[in-house]
Amino acid sequence: MSERSISENDVLLRAHSLVKRFGDFTAVDNVDIEVKKGEIYGFLGPNGAGKTTTIRMLSTLLKPTSGELSIDGYSIPKDIKKARDLIGIAQQHNGLDRDITSLENIQHHAILHKMPRSEYEPKMRELIDMFGLEPYLNKLTSDLSGGWKKKVAIVGSIIHSPKILFLDEPTTGLDIKSRILLWDIIKKLNEMGTTIFLTTHYIEEAEALCDRISIIDGGKIVKTGVPSELCMELGKWTVEESDEDGRRLTYFSEMDKARNHLSTLDPSESAFMRKTRLEDVYLRYTDREEDEQ
Repeated sequence: MSERSISENDVLLRAHSLVKRFGDFTAVDNVDIEVKKGEIYGFLGPNGAGKTTTIRMLSTLLKPTSGELSIDGYSIPKDIKKARDLIGIAQQHNGLDRDITSLENIQHHAILHKMPRSEYEPKMRELIDMFGLEPYLNKLTSDLSGGWKKKVAIVGSIIHSPKILFLDEPTTGLDIKSRILLWDIIKKLNEMGTTIFLTTHYIEEAEALCDRISIIDGGKIVKTGVPSELCMELGKWTVEESDEDGRRLTYFSEMDKARNHLSTLDPSESAFMRKTRLEDVYLRYTDREEDEQ
């Protein structure tokens, strides 16, 4: 999916010059975002970069200080009720009621969306089977592991078949196995037609899941694009050197140039050539210095 392919009819979510201030502190500073229908859009940045504040504004949970926001053509706050019908949200802290069962939590979300039982029962059964939740339905959510809590929260957030699902740091705190299982579920939901906006500070998560990403740092978006294309912009090949002063990365558009550079280095130093990764793009645009050839 290329940046150049986005047209007016493709856009499901649009934010323009979005700002959020808390007193004298600007948490989000003139952010522009366009999320295309049917894509997985990643918001990648370090802790404290403004990811959660941004996703809370985009999902209508937090009022912007200034800026414009629309979802599927519905302007917020003017058409906020219509826009909210199109949104599903699974927050970083899952928001589940700890004192009721998993099943009751899911039913509660359906009732909040004013779904009749005849509509939500078959949908709920489908999602329970998809997520493998059957053995956990009658357990209090307070007794579930982090991974199963995440799954219950996601089922609740999509019971009404939203057009766009917001996932804030969906795999934070999960072990590797649970993280990969949740990745598979996110991909499956997207294949079923749900547009997904997720925040993460895991570079490998953004690389594994996202059609496009924005890198945010200090409340500002510093780069947006398709992960593979962002790597190519930097240079397809990377020579990585290490010495007592730290690591040095040099980027090259051609393999021969990278090999030639590698051959000129002191053989006593640790150096090797590899393909450029999203991690390199992330480091370049979050105030790290590397060289480009």
